[in-house]
Amino acid sequence: MPRAKRRLGQHFLSDPRILQRIADGLEPTAADTVLEIGPGPGGLTAALAARAGRVVAIEKDADLVPGLRARFPEVTVVEGDALELDWHALGPGALVTGNIPYNITSPLIDKALLPPRPPRIVFLVQKEVADRVTASAGESAYGALSVGVQAVARAERLFVVPAGAFHPRPKVDSAVLRLTPLHPPLVTDAELPTFRRMTVGLFGFRRKQLGRGLRELTGWTSERVAEALARGAIDPPARPETLTPEAFVRLHRALVDGGWPGK
Repeated sequence: MPRAKRRLGQHFLSDPRILQRIADGLEPTAADTVLEIGPGPGGLTAALAARAGRVVAIEKDADLVPGLRARFPEVTVVEGDALELDWHALGPGALVTGNIPYNITSPLIDKALLPPRPPRIVFLVQKEVADRVTASAGESAYGALSVGVQAVARAERLFVVPAGAFHPRPKVDSAVLRLTPLHPPLVTDAELPTFRRMTVGLFGFRRKQLGRGLRELTGWTSERVAEALARGAIDPPARPETLTPEAFVRLHRALVDGGWPGK
């Protein structure tokens, strides 16, 4: 097992049973291309290469690349930063997976859900993040991340991986998160930027009634806010943490129809 580098957020997983379960969650076949983010020493890569027609692995750690290429001559190993590379150019239509660093989890989820979206995404992430992504309205973990992801994908926490399964051992448990893009998504690609600004803004006032939060977010009068809430069939005393993703979509369209520029 190579030595993990703290600056890269590396925590290596070598348990073959867990690695096979991650591959099971992705469900690759011989007809699929799989894009793996951060293969590390190649534990998951081996499970994927045995199932998928093609595997493309992106590894930022230059010290690990020669070993990966020697061990997996059938895998395309790309040295680089997954946040900067064009995934669609490397593997058009690919399934996406990886044991991803905790410190860049949200940006990687965001990038994975950019259109054109992959058929399936399976990431091993911090358990807290998986709980937030999959939370339902009214739950304590529910927030802007939950809404943003669930507006474009079905989110499932498949299973928990204890901290002791990793080397070096992280301070928290992890979980396997599966995202399956919706067809069609609840929001259009054109709506996404202002939809995200609205949800992040309103969750800044998560314990305030929507009417008050919307007045602060938009700068509108109480009357204008009330009209938007009525158009979206939203109860003014409701709080952001109680709205489903579908209700957030209705509210967003009501705001845009009312003239909100989303700034």
